[in-house]
Amino acid sequence: MRSLMITVADGTRLHVGATGEGPDVLVLTGGPGCVQYLEDDALAPDGFRVWYPEPRGVGRSGGGAHTMEQALADLEAIRRHLGVRRWVVLGHSWGSDLAVRYAVEHPDAVAAVVGIAGRGPQRDRSWSEVYEAGKESEPAVEIAWSREVHGSLGASFREWIQHPDLWRGLADCRTPMHFIAAGDDIRPSWPLRQLAALVPGGSFSTVPGVPHDFWSTHPPTWTATVTRACVEAARG
Repeated sequence: MRSLMITVADGTRLHVGATGEGPDVLVLTGGPGCVQYLEDDALAPDGFRVWYPEPRGVGRSGGGAHTMEQALADLEAIRRHLGVRRWVVLGHSWGSDLAVRYAVEHPDAVAAVVGIAGRGPQRDRSWSEVYEAGKESEPAVEIAWSREVHGSLGASFREWIQHPDLWRGLADCRTPMHFIAAGDDIRPSWPLRQLAALVPGGSFSTVPGVPHDFWSTHPPTWTATVTRACVEAARG
């Protein structure tokens, strides 16, 4: 695993991990506001050059509270610095939702999206009730996070899903998107199924018998899943 510090336009220094060789894959983690918990050679899709940015204001990256717009600007600054023309964007949890917006707003930069266990662009009450009812049964995985960044990105997410052109943009997006649900996730998967049915290049699958954070609880299954998904995405 290699480590880089990249300075973006406003002078903020962002940490980016890197591993492997091959077609480029960008990995986005959850929270929002969590550290880059997928930065591990053992979890990387095999046969790819994989990039692991840590969000501004979190862990080894400088900066602080920011919006989804700033998060996307940071990803574009990183891409240009690295000289990457296009990459597959693999997102887990919140990272899946950010990847979707990235593809809609920067289609020339995103070759494909692989979204795993995301929430989808919704704040549905029934979805939240199921999630809250199952929280105590979910396997505990300790992940460092920033409360400040979590709050600012959460507020920005709520603004995004209320945009009048949200669904038009998704329906017009030609970037292939494959959404993957964890079979034992306490988070209902219907928003991912809806996205897969809405976007022109959408598809959906489920990994049975694994919880939300199966990168931690079932690492071999995670690695096999993301490798297979990225291979299919790269074939385009």
